[in-house]
Formats: sequence, structure tokens, C-alpha cells
Amino acid sequence: MGFRCGIVGLPNVGKSTLFNALTETAAAQAANYPFCTIEPNVGNVGVPDPRLEKLAEIAKSGKVIETQLGFVDIAGLVRGASKGEGLGNQFLGNIREVDAIVHVLRCFENDDIQHVDNRVDPIADAETVETELMLSDLESLEKRVPNLAKKGQQGDKEAKLGAVVLGRALDLLRDGKPARLTEANDAEEARVLDQAQLLTAKPVLYVCNVNEEHAAAGNDYSARVFAKAAAEGAQAVVVSAAIEAEIATMPADERGEFLSELGLEETGLARVIRAGYELLHLLTFFTVGPKEARAWTIEAGSKAPQAAGAIHSDFERGFIRAETIAFDDYVACGGEAGARDAGKLRQEGKEYVVHDGDVMLFRFNV
Repeated sequence: MGFRCGIVGLPNVGKSTLFNALTETAAAQAANYPFCTIEPNVGNVGVPDPRLEKLAEIAKSGKVIETQLGFVDIAGLVRGASKGEGLGNQFLGNIREVDAIVHVLRCFENDDIQHVDNRVDPIADAETVETELMLSDLESLEKRVPNLAKKGQQGDKEAKLGAVVLGRALDLLRDGKPARLTEANDAEEARVLDQAQLLTAKPVLYVCNVNEEHAAAGNDYSARVFAKAAAEGAQAVVVSAAIEAEIATMPADERGEFLSELGLEETGLARVIRAGYELLHLLTFFTVGPKEARAWTIEAGSKAPQAAGAIHSDFERGFIRAETIAFDDYVACGGEAGARDAGKLRQEGKEYVVHDGDVMLFRFNV
């Protein structure tokens, strides 16, 4: 199961620099002019998790394999994108394919880096992008909702439900509010919203790109972004893309000291990953053995068979049970054998809801 976050924003706010740093590659050409990113660059990032290293140490695992989160570097947007201006159609199409939006906002001043509007105003930048997304959704729903309502009147129950649910989203958009504020009263309504693939229904993480001196505590610009995020139920983090780019080129054993000198406890990558996990309602479970210790990502609320399916579809199809140990118990008991002897290894069935940090071994028959 893959989860992808689309990195968006106006041109020259640091999207490609952040992407390069996050994926520790030079796949995206970072340049000081608009539209240097034309085709979306895609990179998978290993999710840092100290629990995985601890499990591997206890089990003496030969390999350590982190779970992955995907990032897509999407071309910069300009006003009129909803009408196809600039690379608008491609931009909107690329956003439609991701699970969440990582919205990079310029929260730094630098006369050497051109801004499309010749000013530093992260709130206005955010509104420019969101307005184009809302206009695209508005145009789509103003066509779809009347058609669904007409079919609903003719006895199509699915169309009737769609007209009701998407009608609520349309009302919000007409009021200048994103579709993610649409309330779903049950799982069926949530499904309708999800299948509509509305751009403004996607969860948003605001990344405040600041100068090096503001990387630890942020600045007045980022404070405004955090207030905006809190007001709309979004997430926000402070990152210095320039620092992250420098860290990406360092040997792993030098990064801790470098971060400490800057007053930072962790990389921006770790903050973005953690916020992305929370935004997408994800959790991690582990499989551990002498060959490898591996982390896996699933949605919170997933049951044991779905977790098994994250490894292989055969595991889910032939699921029998999951031998499960909580992370803390695995560590406290010194591994699987100790946990088994202490009665901490549980046999869980098809209705078991997986917890973050579970160490699992799946029994299946195909």
C-alpha cells in the first residue's frame, strides 16, 4: 500500500529544493525561475523510526527496511490554473493523483530569489493556490450535481446520495470554503466524497520554508501560517529547505552534531513525515526475524487481514491468524521467545484492529 504526498506551491518557494532534500537526490532541478519542474518528480522516502533499529538489534536481523512514503514534486501554479493557464491542467491532474497535499510556503526574505508577485506573503500565496483548486472543484460540481439530482429523481439511489453529499460540498465551495470541510454522516457518504476526487477534499500540510536562523523557532510569517492551519484543521511544520539540502549531502554520523549546533533535535524530514502520518491517519507495524526487520504502513483502524495484505495479497486472502506482540513487550522481554514465555504473544484473528508498533507474524493458507 503506497501513500503519496504532492508538494505544491507557487513558483520559487523552495518546492524542488525541499523535494531534493527529502528524497536525498538531485532528481528535481532546482532553479531560480518559474516552471523549472515540468514533469512531476517522484521519490520514495524511508520513514525514520528508532523503534525499527531497536527491534533489529534485539532480533539480530541481517537487514533493516524502513517503510516508505512517496513525495511528488509538482510544477508551480499560477493564477488561472483552473482555466488552464501556465501548466494548470497538468498541475491539477497531478494533484488529483496524490493522497495529501504538502503546500510549501515562502516564509523567508531574499532579494536574490524572485517571487512571482514580488512580495513575501505566505497567506496570500496559500490563498492563490487554494482558490485555483476551489474554482476547479466548483466548475466540476456545478456540472455533476444537477446531473446526479436528475438521475436521483428517476429512481437511481446512488445518484440521489451523490447529489445530496456533493451538494453539501458545492455549497461550501460557493461560500469560498474547501470541500474537505464537508461532513459525512456515515461510511457511505464518506465513500461518495472519496470517489469524487475533489482537489480541496485532500488533507493539507503547510510547510513553512524559513531561513536558517529561523529553523528552530520559526518567524512571524510561519506563525501566521500555523494560525491558518489551526483554524482549518490542517497541519503545519517549519522547515529550512536550505538546511535540509545541506544535511542530505552529509554522512549520517555527522548529522546529529550539525543539527545540535543549529538548535534542532531532528531533521525537517522527520517533522514532515510525522505530520504526514498524522494527516493521513497512518500507523506502522513491524515484521521481525533473523533475515530482516521491516516496517510497514497501513491506515489507522485497519484490521489484521488488511495489514497482512500490505505485505502480500496472498497473506490477506488466506489469513488465519496474526501472532502479535506489542513493541514495548517485545523490547522488555528481549524478543519473540521471551515474549512468548511471558505470555505477551497474542493470537489475534480477523477482527483484530492493528495498533501502532505491533510486531506481527501472519499465519495464512492459500
